[in-house]
Amino acid sequence: MIEMSLAEIAAVTGGRLHRATGAERVTAVEFDSRAIRPGGLFLALPGERADGHDFAAAAVAAGAAGVLAAREVDAPAVVVPAAAPAATTPLAGSYLAGADPDGSGAAVLAALAALARHAVAALPALSIVGVTGSSGKTSTKDLLAAVLAPLGPTVAPPGSFNNELGHPWTVLTAGPDTRHLVLELSARGPGHIAALCAVAPPRIGVVLNVGRAHLGEFGSAEAIARAKGELVEALPADGVAVLNVDDPVVTAMAARTAARVVTVGRSPDATVRAQDVRLDSGRARFRLTAPSGAVDVALRLVGEHHVGNALAAAAVGLELGASPAAVAAALSVSETVSRWRMEVTDRRDGVTVVNDAYNANPESMQAALRALAAIGAGRRRTWAVLGRMAELGEQSAAVHAEIAGLAAELGVDRLIAVGETAYGDRARQVPDPAAALSLLRAELRPGDVVLVKASRAVGLDRVATALLPPHEEQENELVSR
Repeated sequence: MIEMSLAEIAAVTGGRLHRATGAERVTAVEFDSRAIRPGGLFLALPGERADGHDFAAAAVAAGAAGVLAAREVDAPAVVVPAAAPAATTPLAGSYLAGADPDGSGAAVLAALAALARHAVAALPALSIVGVTGSSGKTSTKDLLAAVLAPLGPTVAPPGSFNNELGHPWTVLTAGPDTRHLVLELSARGPGHIAALCAVAPPRIGVVLNVGRAHLGEFGSAEAIARAKGELVEALPADGVAVLNVDDPVVTAMAARTAARVVTVGRSPDATVRAQDVRLDSGRARFRLTAPSGAVDVALRLVGEHHVGNALAAAAVGLELGASPAAVAAALSVSETVSRWRMEVTDRRDGVTVVNDAYNANPESMQAALRALAAIGAGRRRTWAVLGRMAELGEQSAAVHAEIAGLAAELGVDRLIAVGETAYGDRARQVPDPAAALSLLRAELRPGDVVLVKASRAVGLDRVATALLPPHEEQENELVSR
């Protein structure tokens, strides 16, 4: 972070000093009081169970230089002006939901965005890369960080820090030495991505795909496409839009940007393309072909869907000065970074556990099932432990049935449906994660492959974790919840 005083932060955010001299120096921003370090600025945000304002004094006692708050607290602070309640603030409403009745959270988030915009303006040499899509954003962000790191100091968000809290927080971790800032952009409504782009204007924008994630909130695939395209609309004329030419909806976004377009995909028309794709135990190998040369890539990530993610990362790397050989080298050694995303672990008894339980939408569910089938390759018994996919609206039942059909088509041997969501007649229905774990413990055999996947709220990550040693304590915790 660019070091700032509380007085400077007050000036940037339009806030006022409270119990502070203004000389206090801030070197980091943190929204979790337990993670505060000396020099931190604690964000007093409301939540479902607690209000950050109540932890202000504790944060300062732990070393925080001050607090960014929407009302006076018992600690040195910058108090920012009140905002409209989150329900009437489109961007803040997506994160805070119903936890911000008085608008205090929206006020702090608006101040955080102002700080991030100020930081970006102070780093004119920073190359900002934005990534969006219905699925694959986080994995692509991790691949981008790996490709760009050899070119210079690179900042990318941990996990899925892709909303109006995680996005500016990530921006503020960049400092004077940072050369590349990779940002993941999500949306739960129109205008969200445009607002995030206004916080940290990208020069390179990557659109991976347009699927059915959040269909219930957007109402239609066309509305999702319009929202994802806000990224390319925000690019400057001297910027670059990296578009997946294998997705016609994404390809059409070329007409919505003033930036130069670079296409990626398997199509022979793609600027950066994959040829001769083949799978080895579920991991893709391919020939990466670009105007600057062709090289072989052997991904360590599991799933053929990562080919498109890797192509997007390669295109950005090439644009920013990496050689094809350097790009291939980075892609070929990259491991899973963000947890619960196609984490593949082989147990000593020969059982393979695939933990892809961070979240789920129709397209990511399809990709995960295809990866499961590729790992099994007809030689190993395969299990799919699936929970519901959230936010699909009226199409929920049809889409879950579609996924069940794909599992049958791919020859998945055992299908376990967790919770009330139905996955067809082939599925064994269990009421909760604990029941799924009990079934697996009773019936898994050496050599089996188990995929665990659902929307985050289902909690299937605990099933995957409990299947791995040491598992006894984890299993007991799961069953008792």
